[in-house]
Amino acid sequence: MTSTALLDTLRHTVGAAHVLTEGDLSAYEQDWRKRVHGKSLAVVRPGTTQEVAAVVKACAAAGVSIVPQGGNTGLSVGSTPDHSGQQVVLSLQRMQAVRQLDADNLTVTVEAGVILQTLQETADKAGFLFPLSLAAEGSCTIGGNLGTNAGGTQVLRYGNARELCLGLEVVTPQGEIWDGLTGLRKDNTGYDLRDLFIGSEGTLGIITAATMKLFPQPAAQLTAFAAVPSMEAAVRLLGLAHQHLAAGLTGFEVMGRFALSLVVKHMPQLRVPFADMAEAPYCVLLENSDSESEAHARARFEHLLELAFEEGCVLDAVVAESMAQAHDLWHIRESIPLAQAEEGLNIKHDISVQASRIPAFVAHADAVLQREIPGVRLVNFGHLGDGNLHYNVQVPEGEDGKTFLRDKEDLVNTLVYDAVAQFGGSFSAEHGVGALKADKLAHYKSPVALGMMRAIKQALDPQGLMNPGCVLQVLDRA
Repeated sequence: MTSTALLDTLRHTVGAAHVLTEGDLSAYEQDWRKRVHGKSLAVVRPGTTQEVAAVVKACAAAGVSIVPQGGNTGLSVGSTPDHSGQQVVLSLQRMQAVRQLDADNLTVTVEAGVILQTLQETADKAGFLFPLSLAAEGSCTIGGNLGTNAGGTQVLRYGNARELCLGLEVVTPQGEIWDGLTGLRKDNTGYDLRDLFIGSEGTLGIITAATMKLFPQPAAQLTAFAAVPSMEAAVRLLGLAHQHLAAGLTGFEVMGRFALSLVVKHMPQLRVPFADMAEAPYCVLLENSDSESEAHARARFEHLLELAFEEGCVLDAVVAESMAQAHDLWHIRESIPLAQAEEGLNIKHDISVQASRIPAFVAHADAVLQREIPGVRLVNFGHLGDGNLHYNVQVPEGEDGKTFLRDKEDLVNTLVYDAVAQFGGSFSAEHGVGALKADKLAHYKSPVALGMMRAIKQALDPQGLMNPGCVLQVLDRA
């Protein structure tokens, strides 16, 4: 089938208005961080699962590869076409239906193009909580969240997207539809196909709908911002919080002094607590959700902080007195990436290490980077509660950013990822592998794991048409 014939088939399938080949398609062909700009044969926007299946069948018959795409907010170049002009970008953005909310089963079934914030609001209106929360929630989609197994700020209590999903609907690389939207919490009937597709970044099939868990709304939610004397103290505080808040601990974020200084510098309208406290190299943001009452939540929170003061793992702390104050404290944490961008070009890392080993990892990685690249600035922040740090590297002050990235990015990545491996961690915690980090798998993933992953890929997508260039595909072409 020629490209012209394929485009005609696609127009007949989804409507000519939803097969985009002309004009500015950068919203689909450029990654979120504007690192890569590809060129597609067409951007196709199906409106139903049946249309997705028909598009996939047509592309498979033509031997044309497909790049599935949700909100295109990923940070690992996992949904961007290459430069060939021969790939079809399959956007799920039109598939935005909330198919069913089952209050008795505590589930909601939504299509893949539903915006995360829309799902949060839908749950809230029905009196429930959907806890997945991350910076791009106003534009990322549920399909993309599942494709990358997204994390965010409440993984500590509720888990990644994988833990929040009970069932999937998937279009296979052959254009068949698997309906696994059972909503069951127990189903021991063989391999868990759902978990194959979650986190596979569109390389094994296309998620078109999902059944997600809902939770009761907490009766109260309190936020505290605490200054701590060291990363070791932050981990001790985490242990105390687990002990005294148990499941009520829903958020535990750490922020380094330099990271917070960038917020102070570039967003002076934000009031950052303890910004001038030199003896506090880190601050921690804690969130406590309570099913009983605000009074009960506050009493437990204050008791925790009293113990933390006594043990010396907190130097000072503020507890939000209102939802507005809590929002302001969270806004400080969420503004770090924006402040870092304002400061200039940087190298981002999304790594995970066991929480107990994070102090030693940070001390080791800090020392190695400072020794090998004098003047480098470390923007260290992230989800300490689940062991996930955004351990970013800012260009040394006064140096040209583009030149630094050209000359030093590979070295920086190697130093950081080698340190992560030394401490038994992962070089990708929640952002996925995509095309950006695909070459790292051969070095940091075990040969046995890689062999099993390749076998799965070959079994499900023998033509290699699903999101080539991402995750394993680069290795297969080597």
